[in-house]
Amino acid sequence: MANILITGSNRGIGLELVRQYSEQGHTLYAACRAPDKADALKKIEGVKLVEVSVGDDQSVATMAKQLEGVTIDILINNAGTGGPARDQQTAFNMDFDGWAEAMNINALAPVRVMHALMPNLRAAGNAKVVNITSQLGSLELDFPMGYAYCSSKAALNKFMKMAAIELGKEGIFVSLLHPGWVQTDMGGAAADITPSESAAGIIQCTENLNADTNGHFLLWNGETHPW
Repeated sequence: MANILITGSNRGIGLELVRQYSEQGHTLYAACRAPDKADALKKIEGVKLVEVSVGDDQSVATMAKQLEGVTIDILINNAGTGGPARDQQTAFNMDFDGWAEAMNINALAPVRVMHALMPNLRAAGNAKVVNITSQLGSLELDFPMGYAYCSSKAALNKFMKMAAIELGKEGIFVSLLHPGWVQTDMGGAAADITPSESAAGIIQCTENLNADTNGHFLLWNGETHPW
């Protein structure tokens, strides 16, 4: 059984990942900004709630301090934001503060969390770092909307693709997963798949992550996605 830490675990895909992994008997460290308000997480037996604001250096450092000596076999960077209002992130109009916040949460935070937990990942041996990204971060997808969101995911993709080379030398494998168009607060009720379907696919992709698939950009169903 593995020790698994998931950020943004209080709702949507993150919550479903916690639920399914817990049912498999793994030890879950469910990280979110307000554990005291995470009622759904509290109902899942055996889950260890962890308070963290992934966009804040000190908060992440505090989390890492609390987890000293704990091996982390799987880190899933799931926390994210859609960025400013849609009409405030276009080719002609940009909420620059909102864009900076999207970059912080979607691109910098996964790196911030990974760096803080490197001792935990190294201690595990053959650990995995899974980043929930989006196909909207692909440079090959012409989809002129959500400029702040799309660019933040593209930045995450590039960093982690490079980091996978270095981490792979230590036996730590990295993946970038598009979770699908999911029926969450962000995806909306008309989305293609349920959080349960997305989470099951992510778990299978994570199980299959190894030296051969290190640094790959995949869809939730395991198919390769173009960069």
